[in-house]
Amino acid sequence: MALMSVISVVVLSWLAVQPVVQAQESRLVTGAWLAEHLTDADLVLLHVGTARDYATHIPGARLITLPEVSVSDSSAGLTLQMLPTDQLKAKLESLGVSDASRIVVYPASNAIQSSTRVMLTLDYAGLAGRASLLDGGLTGWVAAGRVTSDVAPPATQGSLKPLNIQPLVVDGDFVREHLARPGFKIVDARAKTLYDGVATGGSAERPHKTGHIEGAVSVPFSEITNGASQFKSVAELRALFDAAGVKPGDTVVAYCHIGQQATATIFGARLLGFPVLLYDGSFEDWSRLPNAPVTNPAVKK
Repeated sequence: MALMSVISVVVLSWLAVQPVVQAQESRLVTGAWLAEHLTDADLVLLHVGTARDYATHIPGARLITLPEVSVSDSSAGLTLQMLPTDQLKAKLESLGVSDASRIVVYPASNAIQSSTRVMLTLDYAGLAGRASLLDGGLTGWVAAGRVTSDVAPPATQGSLKPLNIQPLVVDGDFVREHLARPGFKIVDARAKTLYDGVATGGSAERPHKTGHIEGAVSVPFSEITNGASQFKSVAELRALFDAAGVKPGDTVVAYCHIGQQATATIFGARLLGFPVLLYDGSFEDWSRLPNAPVTNPAVKK
């Protein structure tokens, strides 16, 4: 059986047993909840940011950066990919994560896509049932007048059983096979100007193609929150996905530039109970694949 067929069978089997609805409360916690549980022995609090912004953090939080939980694949020219399983397990343990841990992730700034990428990584590692995102992040915590710290907690080594890796990540071949398949919706999480072909992503040295994956719909990651790390209501999110043509029961296969912004859109989709998949190579990969169909609405036919 070809590798792509194996991946499809594994992913489709996994999607078939996912819950139809996932409660918002299981994915998000409030500042009030965190304040009550800040000293819980099993709490692992992760500050997603940089060494500079970690100078102000929620007491007990440990710094985590995206390069620590991702790898660049220079041979494929891809920037943000999942770590090999053994490296990911070791990194999570170095942050104090154990099998009984309750993990709370928060963004240091209003760049929500970094913290949702960490959340997706925890989901991928099989820890979804014990990981939540702090709604409002550090911005909301500070705005509520809650205490912060500049002292890093003592290092703690966690202990995890072998990770139960979840088939949440797909490649370009999978996307190509599911462009028009019923029950799957390819979702572009980039800014609308990129989707519309008004602007082009990538770098000057390695520009992406202009436009979007053929058949994809647009749900920009920036529309998932209110701009201050606080997620929109379920009703608002549902209206957003409805307007894009994502139907109840559809599997959302999201992409962006490199697989970061898409995780915010994925997080919003999961709040609504949609099964989700990340095209981790995203448009960086799609732009380099031979004969990968791209639609550019800015080009008049």
